[in-house]
Amino acid sequence: MKHSEFVAEIQLKYIPTNIKRRDLGSIRKSDEAYNFLYPLYDQDTIGLTEIFIVVFLNRASRVIGYNIHSIGGITGTVVDIKLILATALKCACSSILISHNHPSGNLEPSKNDKLQTNQLIKALEVFNLDLLDHIIVAPERGDYYSFTDDWLCKSISNS
Repeated sequence: MKHSEFVAEIQLKYIPTNIKRRDLGSIRKSDEAYNFLYPLYDQDTIGLTEIFIVVFLNRASRVIGYNIHSIGGITGTVVDIKLILATALKCACSSILISHNHPSGNLEPSKNDKLQTNQLIKALEVFNLDLLDHIIVAPERGDYYSFTDDWLCKSISNS
């Protein structure tokens, strides 16, 4: 009996686009991160459910791709650090950018937001990867909170 007959194959799917990475520019400041992230949120549900998004970047801070990591409820969503790391390693990125929305519009990071961010920073350090920023998005366009701007994670401008 072959292994393929009784062991599941694990795949990570990458769907390239016709847009060249250089056309997207690089993400170096929190407002650039926010402007990239905001359109990724489903505008029909941004004020209803929390969504957690991970963006993977190369050494030049250009976007390799993104992943809608999880969709939760009104007050939270699941963040699985192992899955984030597995995807980051598989796509050979140099850094990541994370974001989630607060349907309430309150941009203050919760204790859990801070804890998960710190846990992710520590996990990424093992593989010499950086967390550039954690952006919390409000449903209204233009409202966001940056962990980097408040010195709670590595500064984008120093990468």
